[in-house]
Amino acid sequence: MHYLGESIPKLGFGLMRLPQLDDKTIDVEQTKKMVDMFMEAGFTYFDTAWAYEGSEDAVRQALVERYPRDSFQLATKNAAWIKCKTREDAIAQFETSLRKTGAGYFDFYLLHNLGESRTKFFDDFDMWGYLAEQKAKGLIRHLGFSFHSTPEELEEILQKHPDMEFVQLQINYGDWENPSIQSRAVYETARKYGKPVIIMEPVKGGMLAHPPASVEKIFKEADPEASNASWAIRFAASLDGVITVLSGMSSVEQMEDNLSFMKDFKPLTAEERKVLDAARAEMDKIPLIPCTVCNYCAKVCPENIGISGSFTAMNYLTLYGDKKAAKGSEGWLVRGHGKKHASDCIKCGKCEQACPQHIAIRKELELVTEKLLAK
Repeated sequence: MHYLGESIPKLGFGLMRLPQLDDKTIDVEQTKKMVDMFMEAGFTYFDTAWAYEGSEDAVRQALVERYPRDSFQLATKNAAWIKCKTREDAIAQFETSLRKTGAGYFDFYLLHNLGESRTKFFDDFDMWGYLAEQKAKGLIRHLGFSFHSTPEELEEILQKHPDMEFVQLQINYGDWENPSIQSRAVYETARKYGKPVIIMEPVKGGMLAHPPASVEKIFKEADPEASNASWAIRFAASLDGVITVLSGMSSVEQMEDNLSFMKDFKPLTAEERKVLDAARAEMDKIPLIPCTVCNYCAKVCPENIGISGSFTAMNYLTLYGDKKAAKGSEGWLVRGHGKKHASDCIKCGKCEQACPQHIAIRKELELVTEKLLAK
């Protein structure tokens, strides 16, 4: 059976973590080198977004102005929930993307980060209808959306919008059974509706490139030459119905590594799957806060503390030892969702009475404050 994007190589270039100069602007010259390496290796899919600062300008300079338009696929996204008060504001994002990229049309266009309160903006501004019109005009070849939420919410969106051609999902072996991400369940929901999948965060923002030492030991014993990132990306690329796997590469060295194992991509063998199963089992041994993100605690907390978000971020810190990434996760999952920080807890104990996992929530929030939030 044929599916959308079947002929597209399995590695896509995610343009949200491009190399930077000392002044924090994108290093366009190094980006050009990376684009050249990527194209010369036979890869063609590039992913940017209106919300990735400087990225659409960089892709114009490094790709669009230097290669024939029919030699690559370009994807970008509309974030109607960012700084948009009117439908015209949201439409302006599409027009800005066309102007900045200079691409003429988009091979793949996405409604950016659907889920939770963000979906309502696309509904209220009828961006579904507007983008369908742009597709009819030939300015969009394929229309879909990216998504960070529950399988139930994904199913609801797919039922309401069966014309969506694909979905972009956060999928990696570390989150495959994670109750707060539910990679497997969300992926299976997309496939249930026959939607091909573009995969984002296959290396979990770089964290799976540096897994816990006990996990890395399993990988090195199985294949001393393979990078940790290769296990993560090949896991994602081996799933059925995948258009491409986006890797947010930020250096020539990362590009070289990704190309080394994806140029002649081979799906994971049965033995390699066993290695990944062992790695996941090893990760499961690491003592984490046993939060299932049921959020019963949130319903009774008088201070609106972002309890489950704090625990998810703390578990990231425990697993990967990356405080900067964990703090970023806490910022998004807590303040980004209108919640208060762990340090605002008044220790009333109502949360613990509601928790089906019997977590010592007050004690754990103290540890979040001490180990994650402290400067």
